[in-house]
Amino acid sequence: MPPRAQSRSANFAAGLYARSGAAAYGMSGEEFALILEEIQRKYIPRGSADEKAEFCAALRLEELALARACAVGNEPAWKDFIARYRQKLHGMALHITRDGAHAAELADSLFADLYGLNARNGLRHSKLVFYTGRGSLEGWLRTVMAQEFVNRYRKQKRTVSLEEQTEDGVQFEAKPPAPECTVDPRLETATDQALDELSAEDRFTLASYYLDGRTLAEIARALGLHESSISRRLDRLSTALRKRILAGLRDQGMSHSQATEALEADVRDMTLDLRSRLTQDSRATTFPRSKIPAQEGGSQGDS
Repeated sequence: MPPRAQSRSANFAAGLYARSGAAAYGMSGEEFALILEEIQRKYIPRGSADEKAEFCAALRLEELALARACAVGNEPAWKDFIARYRQKLHGMALHITRDGAHAAELADSLFADLYGLNARNGLRHSKLVFYTGRGSLEGWLRTVMAQEFVNRYRKQKRTVSLEEQTEDGVQFEAKPPAPECTVDPRLETATDQALDELSAEDRFTLASYYLDGRTLAEIARALGLHESSISRRLDRLSTALRKRILAGLRDQGMSHSQATEALEADVRDMTLDLRSRLTQDSRATTFPRSKIPAQEGGSQGDS
């Protein structure tokens, strides 16, 4: 490589290293460059120098440096990771399991895998080494947690009956609907009735957390409650709603197994406007008007 090209390449690499903040975790420029080379070999092994430069510039460099520093056990990196993602991990787990106890267990299990507690031969084995910076670290964590939940469910399925797990409030992986399959109208009726029985504040809490992606802290501030109170309320509402919908389905002639199967339907296939149902009388909350949950079609996209 000509000296001028080498100089440009070195300056570019130095710029990426500076952007990453890897120095704060004791990671040298050479070490960070090796990480980038590893990722390039995986995704663009035959790319030109310009293509590789463009690829690296588009990576989430700061999150990549944080994840890889955590993977080798860097203490400052772990402090940053805990501050940024510990609460989010619990929120993700709660969103998946709909149960506080199961959420704590799932989040702690994943955290152990991320930390690399299951070390063998004196070496760390952290899942964070597989993060490549091509998407957000939060999105990657959400995917890893969802897979961990599915794996745990598959293991449980061999030893615990479906009915026992259902009674415990465990949510199950939805089966893909058959072609041209529609949601049983009895499910929509039962869901509508269950939502109708909720107070305005309960509707607001559900809409804010599940439809608008607000944090527990934001909802707590809006309602003048403690964050832990919102967490307990969400646990209670999720469990109570599931039981009420199951009861409504049985009232319409379904057996327990039929009602449980009906609950596995994808809510996106329902004609019932859940957002409108949940926000119909929740606009008297203390969020600024610009932050009031929007009607269907005007909501914020998922992160």
